[in-house]
Amino acid sequence: MMQESFILFYCLLFIVAFLYASVGHGGASGYLALMAIFAISPTIMKPTALLLNLFVSSTSFIQFYRGGHFKWKIFWPFALTSIPLSFVGGTMAIESSIYKKILGALLLIPVIRFFFFNNTDPRDFKPTNIPLSLLIGGVIGFLSGMIGIGGGIILSPVLLLLKWTDQKQTAAISAAFIFVNSVAGLGGQLVKGFEFNSHMLAYVGIAFIGGICGAYFGALKFPQTVLKNVLACVLALAAYKLLFTHA
Repeated sequence: MMQESFILFYCLLFIVAFLYASVGHGGASGYLALMAIFAISPTIMKPTALLLNLFVSSTSFIQFYRGGHFKWKIFWPFALTSIPLSFVGGTMAIESSIYKKILGALLLIPVIRFFFFNNTDPRDFKPTNIPLSLLIGGVIGFLSGMIGIGGGIILSPVLLLLKWTDQKQTAAISAAFIFVNSVAGLGGQLVKGFEFNSHMLAYVGIAFIGGICGAYFGALKFPQTVLKNVLACVLALAAYKLLFTHA
């Protein structure tokens, strides 16, 4: 990339990290879309996004945990099956054009969630189902490792659809889920062998700062409606580019 493109990429990276962390996500899907648009090699994209996920999702989790939103009894069944299957998925490789189409389709999930899923009233909460949680966690974990995401963009709408959590509880659980899946996915990448971009330290630093700011304001300060709508619009544009153009 040219110097001007690097500057633009870094600015967009900060914004993506901020927006994702503000709603409790690590941001791997956004980082992947951004890297694909800027023509970064797919062999670098997956491990890079997962590593960035570790920093942003951990920051996000701490903020939402401090706010009292994390529910261990809901989290653990998902994590139990997702972790080993994310590792397995991380060892798999997908052809570049197919990879980008799958990523573009996955970006539509948070778009639908942010535009159409409202907060769940605590009076409408339904009891959790451990066998169903184990099944869902395994499927999301495998897909997450294979694509190079943490899985929060898939888990979040599932939790809201099942009415097991409200939005901030969903954010806290998703942040923890993203972290453990990213660790497992990176483990799978390590076994397979991977390549890090020479600018990785700059990527991590910018995403980490963006994640800290986003998590703080998302968990403690901002009403999330505007942030969610902005992020949904950004992801919709990225999904369109990946699905319908030669990004």
